Formats: sequence, structure tokens, C-alpha cells
Amino acid sequence: MTGLDALSWPDVPPGATVLLPIGSTEQHGPHLPFDTDAVIARSVAGAVGERMLAGGEAVVVAPALAYGASGEHQSFPGTISIGHEALRFVLIELVRSLSTWAARIVIVNGHGGNVPTLASAVPQLRAENHRVAWVPCAAAPVASTRDGDARGGLGLPAPDAHAGRIETSLLLHLAPTAVTLPLPGAGNTEPMSALLPLMAAGGVAAVSPSGILGDPTGASAAEGAALFDGMVADALRRVVADAPDARGMLR
Repeated sequence: MTGLDALSWPDVPPGATVLLPIGSTEQHGPHLPFDTDAVIARSVAGAVGERMLAGGEAVVVAPALAYGASGEHQSFPGTISIGHEALRFVLIELVRSLSTWAARIVIVNGHGGNVPTLASAVPQLRAENHRVAWVPCAAAPVASTRDGDARGGLGLPAPDAHAGRIETSLLLHLAPTAVTLPLPGAGNTEPMSALLPLMAAGGVAAVSPSGILGDPTGASAAEGAALFDGMVADALRRVVADAPDARGMLR
């Protein structure tokens, strides 16, 4: 669907729901681009927006916020992190601005590292009477693996946390020319429960020199298409239900 950035102001529908995709600019191994999380969030928001529009709802997709809290990846060249405090301030000001003309704001989150900020900022904004909530871009299991990053901070203790099979499959579907082939081998595939203490001290580089937490082997565009369809269906269901939890996440 046409994004807000391509409209002129008279074309903005009154009382619109605004979908605001947020991601990150961080390393995703030697084979995926820095904007992987933003690509996924923007694509999910666009697909959800199209389905809402087809159902007769006024909706626009805002330009993606491509910077997030990615300190755990900072030792990899190219990563740009603004940290939790700055991200929190940006989100609060964005929603306050959007609320002057939008009926509802739904933040579509593509990076798990943003979750603590969302869980802090969104309840504050709701207490200020802004109609805002957020949804994760949550991937369903593939074979025996899950995406522990899940772009929703679900904390799944499985070895596909970052730049593994799920994210690689998604990018092969959404942006195939951005994926460097041949695919690399596995990174660190230990459970996140074992890796988190080491990552807290030394970031992702302390546990995976390649930056991969998982195994991209076996990733495919077909698998990515199925994962993406599931993400969109899940996000749409949450948006339609409009039932935020205490963190402001739509259930």
C-alpha cells in the first residue's frame, strides 16, 4: 500500500490508524543486511495495512524508524544503536505528534532489543490518554527451530536467535538481492539461556565471531513466504482484537 511518505497532506484520511514500523541498524551476520529488522517490520506493516484497507478501515503506514537499541551488536562495524533512553524519547515524541491527527497508533516492532523500551514508553503514553499499542513481528516455529529474537522479545530459549534460518528465509522472500550467497554455516547454536550471561558482559561478539546465533543452513524463500504470511496473520489478529496487555503489547 502507499505509505505516508508518498502522500500529500490532503490525501491523509481523517481518523486513520497509523502503523509505525520500527527496526534497527545492526549486523546480521556476513550474509544479511543491516536493515533486516526494518525490512521485516516495514513489510509486515504494509501487508497488515493492505488487509485493513481492504476491510474498509482508514489506515496509513508511516516511514520506518530504522534505529533502535542494539548495544549488544556494537562491536561489529556498521552497527548504529541509539540506546534505550534515546529510543524511548523518540517514540514518546513520535506518538504525541501522531496523536494530533491519527485516531490510533500501532507500533510494529521488528527488533527484540526494542522491547524493554516499548514496554516502558507505551504504558506511559497510554496513561497520557494516547491510543497507542505495539505488536511484535513474531515468527512461528520452523522445523525444530524458533527465532529467539522473534522481533517481539518473546525470549524463546531456542537456537535461532539472530541471523539464523528464520531471518534468512524471511529476507530471501522479502529482499532476495540483499542476501549474500552462498549462505554461511552455523553460528553459535547454544540455547539463549546459556548465552545471555556471556552476552551481557561482551555482547554478541563474545559468543559468535560471525554475529550469527543460529544456523541459516536450509533457509529458503518458500519457507520465508510461509513465515511472513504467519507473521502478517498474527499481527492483523492482534490489531483487530485491540487488547493491549500491561506492557502495551496487543495480545
